[in-house]
Amino acid sequence: MRPDTPAENVDHNAEAARLERTAGLYPEDAEHLLLQAAAHRELAGDRPGATALYDRLLSSGEPLENPHLVRALKASNLWEYDHEAEARAIIEGIRTAAPRHPAPWVIIAESLESHDELEAAEKTFTEGLRLLVGDGTEPPQSTHPLLYGRHRVRRMLGAAHDEWDALADTVHSSSITLDELHDPKRIWTLGSSNPAELKAEITRLRAELGAYREALSRPFPVAVLHWPAGELAELVAMYPSLAAEYPSHEEHLATIEASLRELSTSGTGNLGIVSGTVPSYEAFAASEGASPGDAALLPQYATTLAARGRAVAWPPERGDGCWCGSGAVYEGCHGSTA
Repeated sequence: MRPDTPAENVDHNAEAARLERTAGLYPEDAEHLLLQAAAHRELAGDRPGATALYDRLLSSGEPLENPHLVRALKASNLWEYDHEAEARAIIEGIRTAAPRHPAPWVIIAESLESHDELEAAEKTFTEGLRLLVGDGTEPPQSTHPLLYGRHRVRRMLGAAHDEWDALADTVHSSSITLDELHDPKRIWTLGSSNPAELKAEITRLRAELGAYREALSRPFPVAVLHWPAGELAELVAMYPSLAAEYPSHEEHLATIEASLRELSTSGTGNLGIVSGTVPSYEAFAASEGASPGDAALLPQYATTLAARGRAVAWPPERGDGCWCGSGAVYEGCHGSTA
């Protein structure tokens, strides 16, 4: 949820204001947009302003996609400007509610960790893993930050490796091992006058930073536009000029998969798929002062949907349903030749 653009290159208050205006135009995407706006407020040092945005979401009366995430972000922000008691109360409430999504667990555990509450942080990471991973031998990718965070905290506590620490090592793909990345002695190395030690530590830091940048390389995915069968039929019937772009629905789906694989092969990460609807597309065309029959408008529409948080990550995780909506698992559908 945190934009990673350096503060010196962005007017965070202006960006927050822009996102708040966009949320007014697209209330169905207000949760995603206002969370981004709150992150910019935090980066600008306006922590009370960020709290106001979290409260705006929590009191809106509209159902939220992930209310525990909003509460976790609010707690983390509150603790940073001397509202520790309220932050602790929210954190305890989230732990009691036991959300079935890893992000709130990661945020509250890291908040505890950043304030030197290492035992509580380790306990929180562990609670999240027990709930979301259990005895599974192949944890979903979304739970990897829980494994890594728990490993990091346990290293700082001097705890011996257990099965979950070994699992964290297994799923970690960097050339630098987790034991090296999470070595508490590294902080002393940074103060060393030995060039060899400093060079080795810089190499470790680059590997660690590279992993974060890979995950946060863009504020939204490079997204390819997908039309469900009914929507595509209606689109082409209303705007025949787009028939050349979409000869058939089957070819449309095959083109999506081929395009995403080509992007992935070329090294492009953070890929996603956005699904369009005719009313939404017409509204977008009107806002751009353009004709919906103009094929050049389609990539802009996809980018706008992605920026509003509408993208679904590609490829789906192993065992998940195919992005095309067929109901089959991805490996047995469009991922069968991956």
